[in-house]
Amino acid sequence: MMTTQINDLTPRKPTILVVDDVPDNLDLIGELLGDTYKLRMTNSGKKALDIIKNSALPHLILLDVMMPEMDGYEVCRQLKSQSHTQNIPIIFLTAKISNDDEQKGFELGAVDYIAKPINPTILLARVKTHIDLYNKTLFLEELVEKRTQEISVIQDVTVHALASLAETRDNDTGNHIRRTQNYVKLLAQHLRFHPSYSHFLNQETIIETLYKSAPLHDIGKVGIPDAILLKPGRFEPEEFDIMKSHPALGLNAILHAEKELGIEVPFLKYAKEIAYSHHEKWDGSGYPLGLAGNDIPISARLMAIADVYDALISQRIYKKGMPHEKAVNIIVDGKGTHFDPEMIEAFVELHDAFNAIALSFADSSEDMAKKIDYLHHANIDVNG
Repeated sequence: MMTTQINDLTPRKPTILVVDDVPDNLDLIGELLGDTYKLRMTNSGKKALDIIKNSALPHLILLDVMMPEMDGYEVCRQLKSQSHTQNIPIIFLTAKISNDDEQKGFELGAVDYIAKPINPTILLARVKTHIDLYNKTLFLEELVEKRTQEISVIQDVTVHALASLAETRDNDTGNHIRRTQNYVKLLAQHLRFHPSYSHFLNQETIIETLYKSAPLHDIGKVGIPDAILLKPGRFEPEEFDIMKSHPALGLNAILHAEKELGIEVPFLKYAKEIAYSHHEKWDGSGYPLGLAGNDIPISARLMAIADVYDALISQRIYKKGMPHEKAVNIIVDGKGTHFDPEMIEAFVELHDAFNAIALSFADSSEDMAKKIDYLHHANIDVNG
């Protein structure tokens, strides 16, 4: 058992692929490098490509230039044309040492040349140098990826913390956040190749950012007094005016955070659009700016459909949720007035998937009990 543990801790040897059609050269390189590195050897360019395709990537390739069928230049060209192999360092082994030959090799992406006949000292030194450089590059890439993941997690935690804060003061439950962000993602993925939206939605990172930003759509409700925010019945005109201020409050909260940081945060661009404009309507009758048609950001148009659909089908303390079919009819009736007509066509195709999301994240009796308890403590009459 102890021996196995020690072996597990032994550093693995870097792997070098050696490609040369001369057996004596393969034997020499094997003798020079075999104790320090794990070697894979072949006498053909085509076989080398098969080895790379069907096994773990090597840390370095020693590649003969002059070979029958496929020369080293062509092997290099093919490896550098593919994203998963383009960063493997390649050292050419060749008797062709003219300036033109070297230039051609470097233009194809090689990192070095070793002239034949092979000098053992030069071979050992240059292999070690490029293996070390490659390992350092991999380490830096892994470090950057780790830091990027950490930043992404921090962003996600921050967004959900802020969204949950808003939710605790609202009639909605936390599942409203989950449902609406999934509706937005579903719609966006469906529309990513649509000619009206592909310029915006054709990047997967954009769709993922919309998904992560959607929970902040009602962050401005934190600034609305409980007596209005939690009122179970219809608003009086002056109350509705106060309620309509929540998009501006949400935008200003995000802008204030950016101002404190001293920079504009790209990640929050769509959060600001969604928070400020998801109550705009296609015909210009919405708020806060009365934007119409394509002047409404695509992100906000997606959010508008998601938010209204969920408001219709969701149970509230003071009302039962509407049947899915009836909610769909109301959304469709808003085509061209409340909602973007082309997005509604997509919604019609996806309405069963919307319903599936709603059922997956349905509010439980425990969720509603917590809301009722909160309202009682806030001295709000749940019966209106």
